[in-house]
Amino acid sequence: MIALQSSGIHHVTLITRNVQANVDFYVGFLGLRLVKRTGGYEDAEQLHLFYGDRLGSPGSLVTFLVWEDGAPGRVGNGQVLEIAFAIPPASLGEWMTRALRYGVAVDGPTHEFGEAVLRLKDPDGFIVKLVVSDIPASHPWGNLEIAPRRLRALTILSEVPEETAAFIERFGYQRGPSRGNITRLLSATDAVDIRDGSGYVPGVPGTGTADHVAFRAPDAAAISALRTQLSKLNSSPTNVHDRRYFTSLYVREPGGTLLEVATDGPGFAVDEAPEHLGTTLMLPPTDKDRADDLQIMLPQFAMPGEPRLPRRDLPFVHRFFTPEDPDGSTIVVLHGSGGTEADLMPLAHRVAPRATLLGVRGRSHEESSARWFRRVTATTFDQADIKAEAEAFAAFVGGAITGYGLEPARMTFLGFSNGANFAAAVIGLQPGVISRAILLRAIPVLETLPAADLTDVDVLMVPGSRDPLGDGSRLANWFGASGATLRVHTIEAAHELVPEDAVVAREWHSRNYGEDHG
Repeated sequence: MIALQSSGIHHVTLITRNVQANVDFYVGFLGLRLVKRTGGYEDAEQLHLFYGDRLGSPGSLVTFLVWEDGAPGRVGNGQVLEIAFAIPPASLGEWMTRALRYGVAVDGPTHEFGEAVLRLKDPDGFIVKLVVSDIPASHPWGNLEIAPRRLRALTILSEVPEETAAFIERFGYQRGPSRGNITRLLSATDAVDIRDGSGYVPGVPGTGTADHVAFRAPDAAAISALRTQLSKLNSSPTNVHDRRYFTSLYVREPGGTLLEVATDGPGFAVDEAPEHLGTTLMLPPTDKDRADDLQIMLPQFAMPGEPRLPRRDLPFVHRFFTPEDPDGSTIVVLHGSGGTEADLMPLAHRVAPRATLLGVRGRSHEESSARWFRRVTATTFDQADIKAEAEAFAAFVGGAITGYGLEPARMTFLGFSNGANFAAAVIGLQPGVISRAILLRAIPVLETLPAADLTDVDVLMVPGSRDPLGDGSRLANWFGASGATLRVHTIEAAHELVPEDAVVAREWHSRNYGEDHG
């Protein structure tokens, strides 16, 4: 038996597809404190949010990896099925009223293991229970008459429940009562319920599912000892990581659930004062060289009560970045093959630092890589798909202008490679949608370039002198013959982006559409 001086749950990490809805639920509705916002330590381009009590004490924490508009997962064996927060004994009625006021569906109250329970679902559909319990909070936060105090329990679905239970006992848990197909394990502060999932489907990672559950360890020495002891077992490989706020070890239990063991310290106040926890985006030290870019790429959100853009249901996944002092202009960015809506945001910010950025994601997917239209071969393209997507994009632009109050006369479309090719096709197929464009490494993808009056269109093309895909001269000739105002600036580059792209684009945009021209 592995003896840990600290026992119980440290945190649970889930995955969300909508950061704003997530913040509104966990801070606005549940009343937890956002104690830290970081770029992920495995992937700094992924936002990671931590909610808990006033100091983010171990045992109070639920954290979220943000897969903005990511694919939903499937809850199944080898995953955490639900989590439960302890709430004050006299607060049950107030929580039922609060759920009604916030439009949150609630089931219950029911009774589980002698405790009254309300069952809710968060915006991603993950089950969150509120359990009446007299367990105190380590560092209370919010309205003390109703505020969640800490994690009370979680449920793991396992096809080998006995093996899962035996493995988790090693982290300071003892067998408790059973109810139906659930075996309860108890620490000094919380419970882990193992539900028999024999014959059920395995879990699939994605939004609306849990990534892992972490248990407590007092310090790094305990983590090291634990790793040594686990290496003697027939367990999965273990990995130890310094997460700045705690040191942790990862291992999978026999049923497949990813477990973490995390130290109690140093805690979240190592880089923010306790009264300011969660107010600044923190980035891993290994990514300090691109910190400015990450600040722009990671999704923004507003805290409850703060102004925010409305969320519109439009035909393309999209994301905004709003600078501190926006000038009313907008740059719409269209990524290259395999990119995301955030990829070109740092480049666009360098082109126009005060512009609001609207990143859009292409809807055609090849081997999980986003594109703007289907390919037939490496050099031929599905013409019907280009036309259909151009029509849908025109509807998106109109909806964005109306829904977000954008100024059409102050919109510039910046595309790279596949995104630039698509923007050029939209200019020809949907006149009036794009009147100003920066096209990096663009080539024509329409087999027949349409006859069009482009006298109101202004285009910067930036081809690469060594681009193996072509120099875009046929496209440039078409722009010129159609009446567009065209500038072609060839740079020393292949098909990749280089720093000169930003210099050329910024000079063109500033000269023609800077503040003096707005």
